[in-house]
Amino acid sequence: MERLGERLGAQLRAGDLVALDGPLGAGKTTLTRGIGVALGIRGPVTSPTFVLARTHPSLTEGPPLVHVDAYRLSDPLELDDLDIDFEASVVVVEWAAGMIEGLARDWLSIEIERPAASADDDPDADGPRIVSITAQGDRWADLDLA
Repeated sequence: MERLGERLGAQLRAGDLVALDGPLGAGKTTLTRGIGVALGIRGPVTSPTFVLARTHPSLTEGPPLVHVDAYRLSDPLELDDLDIDFEASVVVVEWAAGMIEGLARDWLSIEIERPAASADDDPDADGPRIVSITAQGDRWADLDLA
């Protein structure tokens, strides 16, 4: 997931919005960590569950990464109330379903599935993920994650 995030992050620019969805432990924060590596941001990327949004400034001349956890938000207006500078930042929103429509014209939606492990498997073991990427808008015509 982190390597996928790095490949994606290398193509992101200020104004980009990435919507992540998937169950707990699917790899949303790990993917965001990879995006942060590619953007050259300051600080470790950890889940912003209790702070709702965390801004990571760039150590280069690139845009900051704003990492949002919308899990505890009940309404898209609450996300808007966070006063995020969408135009100047790369914004990644975890638990984004139903929360980002209307915030931007273009966004990239990433759904991560973690197939259920069998009873004999270690529940903490890393395993394969199924990742579905859907582009909304014209911005993503050149996206290349190969």
